Amino acid sequence: MHRHSRSMSWTVPVSVPIPGVRSRRLRLFMPNPSRVHQISVSRFGRRRGPLLLCVVLIASIFTVCSFARRFSAEEKQWTTNFGESSTLVFGRDDLQRIWKWEIESGHYPSNAKIPEQIGLSAPPLNPGLPPRKVPTIPSRFRPPPGPVATTTRGNGPRRVYIDVQSQPPNLAYPPRPVPGSVADLDIIMDHCDFSQGKYVRDCLEVLRIGAGLDNGKRLRRGEMDEWKYIYMEQEKENFTDPSFTDPPPNSYISGGEADPNAGLRKKVGAEWDTQLPLRAPLQHTPYSSLPEPCDPENPRLFHMFWTGPFTDKPYLALLSFLFTQNVGLHLKDDDTLDVCRPEFWMWINPGPAASTNPWAAPFLHRRFKDVIKFKLWNTTDQLDGIPELKDEWRELKETLFNSGGHVINVPAEKQQSKSVEVTSTVEDSTNSTEVDASAKPSSTGDNKSDEDDMLNRTGSKSSSSYDRLSVILSDMARFVLCHRFGGIYLDADTIFLRDWEEALGWSRLEKYNTAVLRMNKNSALGSFLFRTALKNGLDFHPMTVSRYTKDAYLEGLLLRLPDAMFDSAWLNTEYYQRERPPQPYFQEFSDFFDTPAQASAAPQALGFEGFFQGAFSYHFHNFWWKPFDPARNWPDLGPKFSAGERAARAAAEPDIDPEDFADRVADDRRDLDWATVLKRTFESYIRGERPNMYGEWLQW
Repeated sequence: MHRHSRSMSWTVPVSVPIPGVRSRRLRLFMPNPSRVHQISVSRFGRRRGPLLLCVVLIASIFTVCSFARRFSAEEKQWTTNFGESSTLVFGRDDLQRIWKWEIESGHYPSNAKIPEQIGLSAPPLNPGLPPRKVPTIPSRFRPPPGPVATTTRGNGPRRVYIDVQSQPPNLAYPPRPVPGSVADLDIIMDHCDFSQGKYVRDCLEVLRIGAGLDNGKRLRRGEMDEWKYIYMEQEKENFTDPSFTDPPPNSYISGGEADPNAGLRKKVGAEWDTQLPLRAPLQHTPYSSLPEPCDPENPRLFHMFWTGPFTDKPYLALLSFLFTQNVGLHLKDDDTLDVCRPEFWMWINPGPAASTNPWAAPFLHRRFKDVIKFKLWNTTDQLDGIPELKDEWRELKETLFNSGGHVINVPAEKQQSKSVEVTSTVEDSTNSTEVDASAKPSSTGDNKSDEDDMLNRTGSKSSSSYDRLSVILSDMARFVLCHRFGGIYLDADTIFLRDWEEALGWSRLEKYNTAVLRMNKNSALGSFLFRTALKNGLDFHPMTVSRYTKDAYLEGLLLRLPDAMFDSAWLNTEYYQRERPPQPYFQEFSDFFDTPAQASAAPQALGFEGFFQGAFSYHFHNFWWKPFDPARNWPDLGPKFSAGERAARAAAEPDIDPEDFADRVADDRRDLDWATVLKRTFESYIRGERPNMYGEWLQW
């Protein structure tokens, strides 16, 4: 603008950068303020000219706003977000009921604000928060309440933040989390809100020190109360917050009798959905008050969905689960575990995935029968098990496979193959399991081109033959499973890095990645998501689900957690993170499988403990076709599973006679990648050559 300050033209060209395109710039023409200023001064004088110009500008803005308000009634829906129409089908009364149900059930243990658009007239009671200890303030000195309430009133158990550390002489391994402990997301966000310029490296340090993962190796000195983010719930304290009064029975307001949904943008062409049926709110009970370790309303479940032949990817996910979670494998059969044992439910499609193979067979051993359970997926049964969908989802069967508005049309005969019930028996020498499910379409002929067809793919064999249909199905499966059974869903490209005890106590998970998703069983939020998805083509793509919650002002009930907790390498795409990157430093996700030569000493030297320590899991973002251990691409679990190892080794090395199999260190790769180090670490635990990450030895 300074360059064109003397120009007499009414417009001036401005060059602005294009995000993501360094070599090109966008040329825009803007009004020339110098020209406007010159005309106003020459005609009206130095004093009255600028004043008149300001008046005209203010009047123009006021006029535009008035017209926008006048013509933005419900009959004419204005779109935002670059032309995206609204997905909302529920009115304000239902949105208020959803918020109230989640808060009263203890699913909102946070001080985060409630959107003003919800229209609460008084702060709801929140059993997920302790009462605030504030001095009594005379009413005449209190600030007047706002038109709507955006906070909650804590009336739950008090919190005791604990210092988790290994105690001498047991300093070789970190301690297990305290049963029933919970991570405070508000404190975590103070250290891990990357929208505020926080670094992943610093976030991971707080996460590992707060959990005592730096056992005996703590270098920080001084008071560290601000880094304590894990708490236990104790009995309620007998005091009240004098800054609040009890809310009246009907403590909600609307936009007025004429239009109770004023300010909400309804989906174009849709009617407001009928009142959302909700069950009675749950009773929030602290862990210390439970009659037994397991809470039926908060099951310790992990779900994973897999299609195609069982490979080293779900194999490693299951091994990492056994290596990190408190499943009691260090106890004898007659010993009791005084905590709620987590379970891993591996959901698979019949066909290639349902047949046993060397990668899957070890987990059918009777030692793992109480912690790992294979379950076969049936789309028809699962959708019929959702009360919000069962009576209407068949009307959308032709567009059932919808992701982000992109629909994959599946012919009727192919859809039938997805819902035919079958029985599959998977067995090995120690255990057998029989389950019912439905098949994912598999190849019906020997023609290779038929196998490469998108509808017949059973797994992703390369970046060019990606099994997108299974990905779309998994987008739906994660919400179905969490709503029906509760627990946490994880993508199959996820590896556990620590005990999730504190994570299992979370009750809250803008636009987000659902590679790790937690929802409460049969929750009000889940009912909203399924009814909304039904009116929007059953689209469960993560970006679409984020629109559902954004349009309804429910984003606070499905919170996006910091990337560093589950996906520590993701933010390396942000350039400022590369100033102080975490350990290890991945510039690309493929570095996990092919560690650059300059950093290839780190995996063997640092081992499992040096891999994003503090994070709960690692997400390696697909790469299904890359083996974790190219030199030993078979299950290496010792004598108990030698038969499966020989079969897998024969498939990996078909040119070698099984009688000539020999392990020579000279045949191994000199530099081991991070993926290889993690696989071999987990396998050595199963072989009995080392304890798990908490110093517990596997007992057979």
